[in-house]
Amino acid sequence: MVQFLFFYFAIAVIGLGITIVNSRNPVHGVLLMLVLFFHMAGLYLLLNAEFLAAVQVIVYAGAILVLYLFVLFLVTLREEVRISPFIEKGYWMGFVIAIAMFITFIKGIQNFTLGEHGAYTIEKIGQLTHTKAMGEAIYTTYILPFEVAGLILLVAVVGGIALAKRERKGA
Repeated sequence: MVQFLFFYFAIAVIGLGITIVNSRNPVHGVLLMLVLFFHMAGLYLLLNAEFLAAVQVIVYAGAILVLYLFVLFLVTLREEVRISPFIEKGYWMGFVIAIAMFITFIKGIQNFTLGEHGAYTIEKIGQLTHTKAMGEAIYTTYILPFEVAGLILLVAVVGGIALAKRERKGA
């Protein structure tokens, strides 16, 4: 039963992701993304990561999708519809980047090992609980990347406010 649910959630996430990218209506894309986030939360629950499932629903399905809708309604879509969807010059650069990303992905899969290499073994996580082990790892071992991610988010928020507040020409 667990394998059936895992394959259902995995296929649904892949299918929804493709559907979102191909969606012509941005509001429909956001609503499909909501369904995708709930399926991802189901995957986290199957992997016994209850905290990540809760964060997925609260943060992503709640806050992030509201932000997407807010930005969607701020953007004027009339101007973007007139622009050609295909780039006539430099398409080869996109192809080269896609190949490089694919090679990086394949190399990453080849080097991936699932074993007892980290400081947190399965037994230690079982004693601490998932949430406490994740908190200890984030705030000790990975504190610098955590702070850098926070700084990047702060810069993004300030940039978003600056873009929203700028004077519009002709308005």
